Amino acid sequence: MSVALVLSILLQTICVVHVLRTGRPYWWVWVIIFGSFVGVAVYALTQMLPDLQNDPRARQAAKGIAKTINPERDLRRLREELARADTVQNRMRLGAEFLELDEPAEAEAVFRECLRGMHAEDPDILLALAQAQFAQDKAQDTHDTLNHLIRANPDFKSPEGHLLYARTLQQLGRDQEALAEYEVLSDSYPGEEARVRKAELLRQLGMEGDARTVLETVLSRSKLAPAFYRKAQREWIHRAKQLLKD
Repeated sequence: MSVALVLSILLQTICVVHVLRTGRPYWWVWVIIFGSFVGVAVYALTQMLPDLQNDPRARQAAKGIAKTINPERDLRRLREELARADTVQNRMRLGAEFLELDEPAEAEAVFRECLRGMHAEDPDILLALAQAQFAQDKAQDTHDTLNHLIRANPDFKSPEGHLLYARTLQQLGRDQEALAEYEVLSDSYPGEEARVRKAELLRQLGMEGDARTVLETVLSRSKLAPAFYRKAQREWIHRAKQLLKD
């Protein structure tokens, strides 16, 4: 059997399955089967491609593939946008891209440039700056930035910022303070990361029984949670399982 024939059968099968799963008219099956590569191409372009364009998960996957192939494509585009319009929004997007590319020093410099005028104490910018500092293991700088954020914006609420504060305290060796923050986060953070990090700290402090209780709670919660939650929290659920095995 030739490679072309095998490929044709594979592509036809994929398209026929798509027809049946999405409720397309059955005459598409005949177009696909008798049209071979041409039929597959017509169906893919007119039926499958629009579906993919309207599917957020497909768009995200495509974006991830594009970034893997050309990781600095978005960075170049964002630099060009900043050159055309030097706005805080464009700088924030550029800084976020530097963070995603694991270049936190560049991100920190960009975020600092945003802290001017009416944005000098903007909580979102200060939080982004703290994240860039933490990514460079600048625990004290991160702590100072977060304290500045809290003083300047006492009503600002951010689960990610709160978790970063707890992690910063832990990195500074202020374990009991970090544990108190993790305790609060256990009931308020939208996900399992805070609970797993709390369990890891409890274990470091020799509180094995308490750590195990927290990890078992993570697993029991995940069993009762809907599939989308388990998928989103897969990393932390897996980590909890591994910690229980150790």
